[in-house]
Amino acid sequence: MTEGLAHLDYIAVVILFAIGLYVVLTKQNLIKKIIGLNIMETAVFGLIVTSGMVDGGSPPLLGQGLEPPYASPIAHALVLTGIVVALSVTALALVLILRVKAECGSIELDELLEPDE
Repeated sequence: MTEGLAHLDYIAVVILFAIGLYVVLTKQNLIKKIIGLNIMETAVFGLIVTSGMVDGGSPPLLGQGLEPPYASPIAHALVLTGIVVALSVTALALVLILRVKAECGSIELDELLEPDE
């Protein structure tokens, strides 16, 4: 029981990623697909942050002052960079979806893939 609770953060990340993957694979609306991708990105960010805990050694720049475990600043810097990139990709995707809506009149994938008669 305690072993499962020790890795509760990893279990939550896997569930969150699975929810995002389900949305991306099953929904036909392009906006919902972008939301699913954002959920998956959040799960990856959570995995990086939770795996950034260090049990041994000393924290960088502070020397021997802190007791382990401590949070590695490298993981937080990577997540911060990832958030900026994810926000940029999301903004670009939403603008492209607006353009598709203006040109084709729909953002439903099954309607966009129908051959014109």
